Amino acid sequence: MAKKKSNHLIVVFTQLITDILEKGGNTPMNYKQIASKLNLTDPESRETILLVLQEETHKGIFSEPQKGKFQLKELKTIVTGKVSMTSDGSAFIVPDDDLEEDIYIAPRKVGIALNNDKVRAYVFANTKGRRKEGEIIEILARAKMDFTGIVKISDNFAFFIPDDRKMLRDIFIPLEKLNGAKHGEKAVAKITNWPDDAKNPLGEITTVLGKQGENDTEMTAILAEYGFPLKFPKEVEQEADAIKDGITAKEIAKRRDFRDILTFTIDPADAKDFDDAISYRVLENGNYEIGVHIADVSHYVIPGTALDTEAFERGTSVYLVDRVIPMLPERLSNGVCSLRPNEDKLTFSAVFELDKKANVIEQWFGKTIIHSNRRFSYEEAQEVIEGKSEDLKDEILKLNELAYILRDKKFKQGAISFETSEVKFKLDEAGKPIGVYVKERKDAHKLIEDYMLLANRKVAELIAKKGKGKNKYTFVYRSHDAPKETALLSFAQFAGKFGYKINTSSSKEVAKSLNQLMEDVEGKKEQNVLTHLAIRSMAKAVYTTKKSSHYGLAFDYYTHFTSPIRRSPDVMVHRLLQHYLDGGKSVNEEEYEKLCLHASQMEKKAADAERASVKYKQAEYLQDNIGKEYNGIISGVTEWGMFVEIEENKCEGMIRLRDISDDFYVLDEKNYCIIGQRKKKKYQLGDEVRILVKKVELAKRQIDFKLLH
Repeated sequence: MAKKKSNHLIVVFTQLITDILEKGGNTPMNYKQIASKLNLTDPESRETILLVLQEETHKGIFSEPQKGKFQLKELKTIVTGKVSMTSDGSAFIVPDDDLEEDIYIAPRKVGIALNNDKVRAYVFANTKGRRKEGEIIEILARAKMDFTGIVKISDNFAFFIPDDRKMLRDIFIPLEKLNGAKHGEKAVAKITNWPDDAKNPLGEITTVLGKQGENDTEMTAILAEYGFPLKFPKEVEQEADAIKDGITAKEIAKRRDFRDILTFTIDPADAKDFDDAISYRVLENGNYEIGVHIADVSHYVIPGTALDTEAFERGTSVYLVDRVIPMLPERLSNGVCSLRPNEDKLTFSAVFELDKKANVIEQWFGKTIIHSNRRFSYEEAQEVIEGKSEDLKDEILKLNELAYILRDKKFKQGAISFETSEVKFKLDEAGKPIGVYVKERKDAHKLIEDYMLLANRKVAELIAKKGKGKNKYTFVYRSHDAPKETALLSFAQFAGKFGYKINTSSSKEVAKSLNQLMEDVEGKKEQNVLTHLAIRSMAKAVYTTKKSSHYGLAFDYYTHFTSPIRRSPDVMVHRLLQHYLDGGKSVNEEEYEKLCLHASQMEKKAADAERASVKYKQAEYLQDNIGKEYNGIISGVTEWGMFVEIEENKCEGMIRLRDISDDFYVLDEKNYCIIGQRKKKKYQLGDEVRILVKKVELAKRQIDFKLLH
């Protein structure tokens, strides 16, 4: 018998043999005939073909209708793709080819693949009317090897139970690999080996996070779960600490000086990293010069340094419920780069001359130096707008007036206004939630947003129009595609059940209808459900070098220029903008597209981590309210239950279908509802229900509700 061959070799030879048999009309052939067709005459190759035929016949790939002769049992293809695990141990392969449908993998055919792994799989012949099914035969790349979870220790061994609901295998930890972890503690474990004959992988504890249920432990665990580093490497901190505070006369001479022009920041009350400032003055011709000044991070973070590499890898700052995990060390994010009041600061600016109708008459982009005169919180700026404060009253009111005009123009061009409720927690000193409230977005927030949008749009427009076709300049854009027609029609149909009409005849009419909808639902019980569903029907915004428009904002060109302290794409944009302002040639598009893909991936990870921290705090808050009744809105439906958002505090939990005893309920996916099979009672997305908090699993961030009839 031939020696056992590698998985990779088996895959290659299986595909070659399959091709030969298919071309020959699936006539049975022996291994020598197949080898001859492949022009393989050496004994080792022939032996390998025989081995593969025997092994794959055992798996059901080939059959042996005549002794020593083989044919395809079923026509199969081999695809590569990403694994999406389900809670029952089965999986779906999402093929790399977007045009291919997902492939179902039964639990026994998943092997040792884990969620999000890149794999190669056999796809069985698609029997008419059935979904595609397959078998995973090779792991090409592991998505992750490190997991957060709980350590369980017995006399002779230990197991590690991962938090990740899609990680269905516990990790076996030899006692000598515990590295100080104690029974019941939360930790990070790394898979080190997975023997062929083992049901569970082997691993070791790499980091002990602390006692389960403590705020710091749980927040740190969320960061580790999503792959964000828990501290900066020593080399990065050293580079940051070595940066000097002072600004030389030589550096000032290279820049446009705005230090004598009124400048201020408007940020959250607890913010420390001030990315942006606004300067304002009235020109002799009666127009207004408004400067959007952005921290010049690219001056301090030099390509190729450890600081730059770390910032790029992180991609973004992460905003958990109770803390910020900065992209840059505190020395930079809250110190050198932060546009703090009464300090000279280096900035990269977009300066606009606006007339009384907020038309851009002139624009200028370049390196500057500023001196912020005042630091406003959003609340303080709002008091000025509402006439409760006189501080810089004329300037802020004029800026607000012009911002209103810019906003109005944006909506007339087809921008969509999605005002979602942002939930905030009141925390005690230990980080425990003692209250929940919804953050309001007022004029002060929108004022800053409108000037940031103006700067982002005009920077993108400047580069996009510099060259066309082969002469275009590679740049980093923020792209947002139009929604898919099927998703939009599905949403329009659902909104119609509430009496709202969505006109899908053109992009402009869609935007107009959605804005009217957002206005009409404000303050109503269905607001959050319809807003979230509308957002879900939209495409996701991404970073790309492709010059595509931003559908949601109705801008032909858009980028992210205004937050380099907390977003790495903005640093890339600063560097590219300066390169092109200096007359530089276009950079490599393929290289920057890869950088954009990484930035988009890290942005999604950060958003997932932020949501996880909110889910944890919601569970922690409701843990003290088990047995309490609330009014809620059905916010989601699945085949195993319905999600309900409590009206009072926006906490979301699930009513499991198995717990509704008056009927057998099934999901009607098309109509966003569940229906009782006997009595035909229906619970639909947006319906109001009365619930009781039944159970809270803090470790899993799960809340279970009981439906009250």
